[in-house]
Amino acid sequence: MPGRFAGHNVCVELDDLLSPGGAMSTEPIIRIDALEQLPHELRGCVVAIGNFDGVHRGHQAVLEEALSHAKTEGIPAVVLTFEPHPRTFFRADMPVFRLTPAALKAELVGFMGFSAVIELPFTSDLAQQTAEDFITHVLVDCLAIRRVVTGFNFHFGKARQGSPDFLQQAGEKHGFCVSVVKPFDDENAELISSSRIRDCIAEGDIAGAAGLLGYHYSIESEIIRGKQLGRTLGFPTANMALPDEVSLRTGIYAVRFRRSDGTLHDGVASFGYRPTVDDAGVALLETYVFDFDADLYGEICRVTFISHLRDEEKFDGLEPLVEQMKLDEQEARTVLSGIQAIGPLDQALAHDSQST
Repeated sequence: MPGRFAGHNVCVELDDLLSPGGAMSTEPIIRIDALEQLPHELRGCVVAIGNFDGVHRGHQAVLEEALSHAKTEGIPAVVLTFEPHPRTFFRADMPVFRLTPAALKAELVGFMGFSAVIELPFTSDLAQQTAEDFITHVLVDCLAIRRVVTGFNFHFGKARQGSPDFLQQAGEKHGFCVSVVKPFDDENAELISSSRIRDCIAEGDIAGAAGLLGYHYSIESEIIRGKQLGRTLGFPTANMALPDEVSLRTGIYAVRFRRSDGTLHDGVASFGYRPTVDDAGVALLETYVFDFDADLYGEICRVTFISHLRDEEKFDGLEPLVEQMKLDEQEARTVLSGIQAIGPLDQALAHDSQST
């Protein structure tokens, strides 16, 4: 009988949960951060397990495999991931540059068609849990999985003792199927990885990162007050302070800007330290939103990076700075006028209006 129930922070129709796979989904995804929150209707699912930071094309191969099995078997498809990233847990002094923080990751796998994402808290207890205990408690007792899908290099359990081979043996023991997806290479026969993408972003190679991700890299953050110099110069900006671990090359970017109400705008953004006007500035992402005038302070917005236009420069005064800003605006408008989606996820993130 169709009904409604609350997940972590959304409410969806039960019938929608039982129709995984297919085209980009517009249904909200259930986010679960405690196993006891799992709706009964999602037990007996196909589960894709991994960190999936970036949800890049290699990850998408794993996720599509899970969706395909779920559709064939007529059962829900669920993603199981970990928060925080295990590398950040073990090295809190060196947090990982997250390509997709939890909310964006959930949105992406929701677009793909998954019913729910379990954001399992990565705690000391979980880190000490043996691979066999993880399988028994999480996969069998709590999820009652029918199939698990994972990448070739996924490891889990204390001291990373769980491997794809270990999963295969556990599946035979507990009665669930196991699918291990082979390495996914790019067009140059190089392995696609989150580390490669982080390197691209640090180098300002936005096109290279997009080619590996299958969509353009995005950042989401709260709009904060700056010194409002941009407004004085005729270029009011929406300012974001990014986490220290974000390794984005300083410079000027053509961007798409999405407000919290889902509306989408073109813009040009500067990330850096403003050396022309500030000798000891803190790094900010400052976006000049084209043809727009509204108060954005306190709003959570998203910037999608389309192209790196140039590096940050120090100018000899405000007048040459403003002249260059005008040229940057013109170049960004030209770039954005001809941009096309590079895939379904890019279409959803950087092209489709999601206004409410």
